[in-house]
Amino acid sequence: MSEVNQEKGQAEDANSFLSPYLSKNPPPVIEDPYAVPIEDINVIDGRLFQRDIHWAHFKRLREEDPVHFNELPGIGRYWSLTKFEDIMFVDTHHELFSSAHGISLGPQIDGPRQPEALQFSNFIAMDPPKHDLQRATVTGVVAPRNLAKLESTIRERTQKVLRGLPVGETFNWVDRVSIELTTQMLATLFDFPFEERRKLTRWSDVATAPPGTGIVDTAEQRREELMECLAYFTKLWNERINKEPGTDLISMLAHGKDTKNMQPFEFLGNLILLIVGGNDTTRNSMSAGVLALNQNPAEYEKLRANPGLISNMVPEIIRWQTPLPYMRRTANQDIEIRGKQIKVGDQLLMWYVSGNRDEEAIDRPNEFLIDRPNARHHLSFGFSIHRCMGNRLAEMQLRVLWEEILPLFRKVEVVGEPQRLRSSFVRGITDLPVRVYPH
Repeated sequence: MSEVNQEKGQAEDANSFLSPYLSKNPPPVIEDPYAVPIEDINVIDGRLFQRDIHWAHFKRLREEDPVHFNELPGIGRYWSLTKFEDIMFVDTHHELFSSAHGISLGPQIDGPRQPEALQFSNFIAMDPPKHDLQRATVTGVVAPRNLAKLESTIRERTQKVLRGLPVGETFNWVDRVSIELTTQMLATLFDFPFEERRKLTRWSDVATAPPGTGIVDTAEQRREELMECLAYFTKLWNERINKEPGTDLISMLAHGKDTKNMQPFEFLGNLILLIVGGNDTTRNSMSAGVLALNQNPAEYEKLRANPGLISNMVPEIIRWQTPLPYMRRTANQDIEIRGKQIKVGDQLLMWYVSGNRDEEAIDRPNEFLIDRPNARHHLSFGFSIHRCMGNRLAEMQLRVLWEEILPLFRKVEVVGEPQRLRSSFVRGITDLPVRVYPH
């Protein structure tokens, strides 16, 4: 791969835009969406998710304006899709709605294209045929055969982490369990130096957090840290390109005929995609499951009485949490959705977090039910060609975690308020104080 070009600005993607909601004097948070004109509602505000008050905003949009228009300076026109059916339509018609201009809300120039300096290139932000070729290069790492081999490793590590927890003492479940387990798994998938695995967590956080939300202070800091990520992985690439092809993700990319000639920022983009995909969904679902069971003690009793419900509970946790609240598409042509005139180049935000609470698509969607029929009927992994590549791995990690928790602990008790990420793109839990009690 060619030398890393460290020219300023090239490492900044569409998710690092500075909207009015990240300014020093942001507009007041709309706490009651029914108290304002509906055109004032803008669910991109990460503070809604940080305070966990976004639910009523989406409920009003689903009921009154399910294809909702907003416009921001420097961002342009965008539409929030909040109904299950509409989200499915956009997600399954990649010929009408492109991923190639970014998957999160971001700056836009006239027409559908963005300046190259403002976005990473990776296969989730590509259209066929290039998307299909690059994705196929790495899917082997989560093929059923490989997952079967990984399960014993996941179980052994899970047991070790759980047995090392301080019984009867308060600790942060996110750090001690959720982050530790997912980061160990990422290190294995990348064949990354195990003692430095927490770098992967940091790079995942930096990649998905706009400056000013508590992860990084400035765009320059963000850029510098992501350049460190690129330099680190470029070293690993250069080591593995001269070895026999391995089964780790870096070797697959370095030797794959459709990926071995990637430019540095295409490599970085795919790295970030794989790191975030292997980290955020799983770690936030690991935390969310503990929280949901504490908030719904009858379901916790149901689980303890019947551990056989774990496999069904896992997709319910993922629906309940919806770790990535939305994905963006860009209209390839003028099109009408529910009577709204979408223009070519308009951004469409598919709000999975809202579709997963759509009463017309899911029965009793606001209830957490571990024995829910057809629990996999949710939007959290997306659909069609961009469906989450690692969805079965994520489900397996969650299943193994709960299979090991139940015989070890009578209860994992939440003993304080969860702290949440200030982001509308990643629905993250940063701190979950708990105590564990053995049988």
